[in-house]
Amino acid sequence: MHRLRTCAARLRPLTVSQTSQNFSQQRPAAVPKTFQPVRCYTSPVAAEPFLNGTSSNYVEEMYYSWLEDPKSVHKSWDIFFRNANAGATPGKAHQSPLSLAGLPQAQSLVGAQINVEKLVEDHLAVQSLIRAYQLNGHHNAELDPLGISCINFDDAPVATGVQNVGFYGLDESDLDKVFRLPTTTFIGGTETDLPLREIIRRLEMAYCQHIGVEFMFINDLDQCQWIREKFEKPGVMQFTLEEKRTLLARMVRSTRFEEFLQRKWSSEKRFGLEGCESLIPALKTIIDKSSEKGVENVVMGMPHRGRLNVLANVIRKELEQIFCQFDSKLEAADEGSGDVKYHLGMYHRRINRVTDRNITLSLMANPSHLEAVDPVVQGKTKAEQFYCGDTEGHKVMSILMHGDAAFAGQGVVYETFHLSDLPSYSTHGTVHVVVNNQIGFTTDPRMARSSPYPTDVARVVNAPIFHVNADDPEAVVYVCNVAAEWRATFHKDVVVDLEEIAKYDKICEEAHVRSKDEKILHIKHWLDSPWPGFFNLDGQPKSLTCPTTGLTEEELIHIGQVASSVPVEDFTIHGGLSRILKARGEMIKNRTVDWALGEYMAFGSLLKEGIHVRLSGQDVERGTFSHRHHVLHDQNVDKRVCIPMNHMAPNQAPYTVCNSSLSEYGVLGFELGFAMASPNALVLWEAQFGDFHNTAQCIIDQFICPGQAKWVRQNGIVLLLPHGMEGMGPEHSSARPERFLQMCNDDPDVLPSITDDFAIRQLHDCNWIVVNCSNPGNFFHVLRRQILAPFRKPLIVFTPKSLLRHPDARSNFDEMLPGTEFQRLIPDSGPVTQNPAGVKRIVFCTGKVYYELTKERKAHGMEDMVAIARMEQLSPFPFDLVKAESKKYPNADLVWCQEEHKNQGYYDYVKPRMRTTIERAKPVWYAGRPPAAAPATGNKKAHLVELKNFLDTAFNLDAFKDQM
Repeated sequence: MHRLRTCAARLRPLTVSQTSQNFSQQRPAAVPKTFQPVRCYTSPVAAEPFLNGTSSNYVEEMYYSWLEDPKSVHKSWDIFFRNANAGATPGKAHQSPLSLAGLPQAQSLVGAQINVEKLVEDHLAVQSLIRAYQLNGHHNAELDPLGISCINFDDAPVATGVQNVGFYGLDESDLDKVFRLPTTTFIGGTETDLPLREIIRRLEMAYCQHIGVEFMFINDLDQCQWIREKFEKPGVMQFTLEEKRTLLARMVRSTRFEEFLQRKWSSEKRFGLEGCESLIPALKTIIDKSSEKGVENVVMGMPHRGRLNVLANVIRKELEQIFCQFDSKLEAADEGSGDVKYHLGMYHRRINRVTDRNITLSLMANPSHLEAVDPVVQGKTKAEQFYCGDTEGHKVMSILMHGDAAFAGQGVVYETFHLSDLPSYSTHGTVHVVVNNQIGFTTDPRMARSSPYPTDVARVVNAPIFHVNADDPEAVVYVCNVAAEWRATFHKDVVVDLEEIAKYDKICEEAHVRSKDEKILHIKHWLDSPWPGFFNLDGQPKSLTCPTTGLTEEELIHIGQVASSVPVEDFTIHGGLSRILKARGEMIKNRTVDWALGEYMAFGSLLKEGIHVRLSGQDVERGTFSHRHHVLHDQNVDKRVCIPMNHMAPNQAPYTVCNSSLSEYGVLGFELGFAMASPNALVLWEAQFGDFHNTAQCIIDQFICPGQAKWVRQNGIVLLLPHGMEGMGPEHSSARPERFLQMCNDDPDVLPSITDDFAIRQLHDCNWIVVNCSNPGNFFHVLRRQILAPFRKPLIVFTPKSLLRHPDARSNFDEMLPGTEFQRLIPDSGPVTQNPAGVKRIVFCTGKVYYELTKERKAHGMEDMVAIARMEQLSPFPFDLVKAESKKYPNADLVWCQEEHKNQGYYDYVKPRMRTTIERAKPVWYAGRPPAAAPATGNKKAHLVELKNFLDTAFNLDAFKDQM
């Protein structure tokens, strides 16, 4: 180790910074032979305060430069290093040779005494000044085209500029002095020394013009250096004549499109892009650069402002298709209700004119709920990456556009950011573009957020933030180029905050004329996620039949064996888990399945058939109630895991099971997006408890329930919602089935025609399927039907808690063999069938309460007097089966029994439909808990009293006489 480095090392703190380590590693190994390092250990730290901390790094840097060329440093440093090498302590090394006469090599040295300490302090001051620009230069950048920015940095002033050099201990006389530049800046280009005045000028150009850069919070040195080089290097923002022409053409298209719409339809609501037209060249630049880096598929999401312009000039939707949307006389040709033009999406594959490569662009349909589409886009991007084997995000990427107020105010933005680096959710970098018009939803920014910038949320994931004045298109384009390069280089998120004419007018006019020929509105032309080959050419199912969902006994046994074993050698599992697997093996021998095995049979069989299965949610690997155990952990080797489901068959599809972050809104949106990409995947989201879907209600209400009606977009996502009154209090008891049933689109007052294909047609016509299975065999069938059906519908499953281990809640293999299928309604098969005319009451129910009813019926000795029918599929309502069951018992009154409160659960949904089924010939009585505000009581005793009361009512044949 050389003398100066040794001296510096003993004078500074023991921990050496990463910066100095990297720097020393980059220096040449060659050292002039005349300078042999000599160690000395005499000076205390207090004696040399200027060599502490950062200053030692600076001195070391100067020393290495001197070793390479003594003339490359100031004369004072030459004297200092010669003296130090001759044996002087750092405290005396700056003195003249006369003062060092006693030193071995000092006799030959000449020069005057120089105040090296002052020189070091000045250089450190310059370093501090440079860092101030890098850290806070964006505070002084000219980012606001309107000059009305609410950002106030008065409480944290930034001392930059020539007038503020005194803040750093410098004065005006230092402005023309030459200073050596540190390695943490690139403003010098090929120069290593610059006058202070020029240093400040270049820093002002880099950080205080129309681009503001926030990046110093990033805790990765290489990434910070990469950004510094992109913005500090002289001449980086130079454009060729061709690039300028392209930029002009794109700006013309963007501005003239908005002007054309305003001229033709001045009174129509269209949410134009006025004031931020540079968004169009910004997006096209990101796409061009990403295509150049190898991206083939871009999935985009955005709010409604500017959507039509993006569709026209980025996606390249036919202009006549956009213009005809303004025709109020246009007839709807597709099913469903449709949506307003500024919510619609699009999918298009075309040649990128800049790179001459194929690229697929899709803009996701989005409701008015700003930012709700963010996780949906990420999920679809992840799915596209999965299906094309793009494990690092080289081929598929996402771009998200945001409004400034929504980006700061909507919590789903934060949830989506926190998925960005999780193993089963990362899309390997998203480019976020914030369209900052400073008047979000007509509210002053001072009332819309507490942070200086709307983009501050991005700091949590170390995403660099590039603010740019939208009135400077060249700056916008440059920043977007850098953003795309950042994403391609580091595969991490990045945020951009924004701020030919006659020819394009002719194009718009001609398209407007053609649009008048359109008489029918085809929503399918705006589909954002087509499934080639799944439907007929007209978008209809290829058939209206569903294959049998049963399996052969051999298949059931094989899957059961996988579920009850560890298919990896030398893998030690927990002793408790060994007992669970052994119990599973015993059940398979007895041709029986519990809930966990029923699910295993469904997943395993689909995987063997080439269907990808993805299960996501909080604690889904183990299962909230410790019933699943799909991921085994080696007890002897940390982080070694085994997923038996992926050892099902040689050519099986992969199984993905992933514990999610503690997010519902973001994760459910993500899984919805994943399910959009392909119909050949079973994508499931399991809530840890059923009521956790409350915080994801926006995704349910705006995407899952009406998605097909609004956007002609089918989706087969499955929601598993644990539900049941177990005496555990108001939280985590109810999955709120009343909400899902209220949003079902079947008519309670119309009895549909009962045909041979009634069941499958009902499924085809519904907006979603709602089930509450009472046994694992039926759960197995409904999961398989979800994929084997010739179309896709969302499936809502109210899953059990106590039934997971209930000894009666098991199914025999016979209920799962070929020829068996999902039972929409399970009729009573007990003694009541011997004498149907003698049955006094038929109780309809769903889910767990069935087992409590059968137990109570047996206790009352009424097994031949009261029939109990289980309604497994609530919606679409099984009109045909309810009618048949009611006719079977002509003398029985009808009762609906539920464990939920009367104003909750299923009663308000099933009662009118049951009445319609029997042509209102009889009343439908209610047995259950009375109305309440909370889903359940918090008192265990009160819970049991309520249970006893409604069970007594269900079997009291005189209970409703006073109401007749």
